[in-house]
Amino acid sequence: MANGRRRLRLAPSLLSADFGALGDAVRAAEAGGADALHLDVMDGHFVPNISFGPALVAAVRARTRLPLDVHLMITDPLRYLEPFQKAGGDTLVFHIESGSDPKEVVRRARALGVAVGGAVKPETPLASLDPIFDELDQVLVMSVHPGFSGQEFLPDVVPKIRAARARIDRDGRATDLSVDGGVTASTGRVAAEAGARFFVCGNAVFAGGDVAGNLRRLRAAVEEGGGG
Repeated sequence: MANGRRRLRLAPSLLSADFGALGDAVRAAEAGGADALHLDVMDGHFVPNISFGPALVAAVRARTRLPLDVHLMITDPLRYLEPFQKAGGDTLVFHIESGSDPKEVVRRARALGVAVGGAVKPETPLASLDPIFDELDQVLVMSVHPGFSGQEFLPDVVPKIRAARARIDRDGRATDLSVDGGVTASTGRVAAEAGARFFVCGNAVFAGGDVAGNLRRLRAAVEEGGGG
């Protein structure tokens, strides 16, 4: 199966869930057919917000068997790879803008036995990932400015998604192409048409409480966009 036709996957972002009932949110996402869970780690330095650390990742890990996609929106991610791996992260996604040596981050993640992703902010060229592109398990194109949930999808990133898709397919790699930020049924369809195959979705999943219905509508939209 060609890379461009790989199964489209949805990863609800727990940053948009009710933290007072996080276990319920995890169970609802799992029951609704989520393919993974996305956890946004923010340090108040790389981004202006602060979210949570390894303890919360471990608490989520204890409540689900779904893969945990841990998005490290932090300065010096190299320092924190092992704590998040021990907490149960399956994929650790770091920002190319974060300050850590990207090749060393990839090497260390591999040594820890976890998948590794490289993320770029909306204004960061895709070419910034060139030194590690072929070593990544996931390429994450941010479609909002990282740091806060509830932002609107930035259409200017669509050419970047297309460019990443073209490179992945040209090289015949199994790299996940992920999009994160403002993903709704309509923007998810657009991102899928551009070649995204892994969709981080927050408010569009947890708003209104109909998690299963929201996931069902999102999946139908991205599958339509992705030719599924």
